[in-house]
Amino acid sequence: MRTSPAVTATTAVADGRSRPAPMRAAFADSTSVGLGFLPLGLAFGALVVQSGLDWWWAGLSAALIYGGSFEFLLIGMVTAAAPLATIAVTAFMVNVRHVFYALSFPLHRVTGRLGQAYSTFALSDEAYALTAGDQARTWPSRRILWLQLFMHLYWAGSATAGALLGSLIPDSVTGLDFALTALFTVLALDALRDLRGDLPIPLLALLSALAARLLFPGHLLLAAFALFTAGLLARHYTTGRKPSHV
Repeated sequence: MRTSPAVTATTAVADGRSRPAPMRAAFADSTSVGLGFLPLGLAFGALVVQSGLDWWWAGLSAALIYGGSFEFLLIGMVTAAAPLATIAVTAFMVNVRHVFYALSFPLHRVTGRLGQAYSTFALSDEAYALTAGDQARTWPSRRILWLQLFMHLYWAGSATAGALLGSLIPDSVTGLDFALTALFTVLALDALRDLRGDLPIPLLALLSALAARLLFPGHLLLAAFALFTAGLLARHYTTGRKPSHV
């Protein structure tokens, strides 16, 4: 039995009404993440100004680097005139997780070379989390790109606003640099909940930080990352070699 053109047109209109446009759907998807970006971006922008950098540095960093936690670290390294090699290695150690994100991120559904290039650049923890779920498997290319663009704008806009407002904060106000510590504390608490009793990983991280503090006080961050990575590899090697019990 053939379906009449009128019925087909009516069904198409009904489907179009039931499915929001990619831009509106992406905006709705990004609102919860955007609310989380705002206070952190404001703190980052204020910290930029309080560190002696110009206000526009915050917006430029958020737009071109878009590195989240690495941008907080970069403030201290820039003000301390850290060598470029140290900055490069730190950037790699902090953001190397994105290499593994790319294995399951739906980049193959993003059309166009320019779209894929931007989607690769704008791949963040939050974008990965939102697109890795079962509901996102049918999202079209434009919805994924709009989602990443909105989150990019949240971060850049809040960082710029924080820098402009930060110029009004008196120099006597301290503690803004604790935003990075607070961020990693929250991430660590979330990770502990997901571990479900598997304590060696956070214990290994703690031991790596303490060992780096004692052995390499001048290169604490790089040493801690290197020790932690080596510990994870050793842990994976030893546990993977254990014989299975039948």
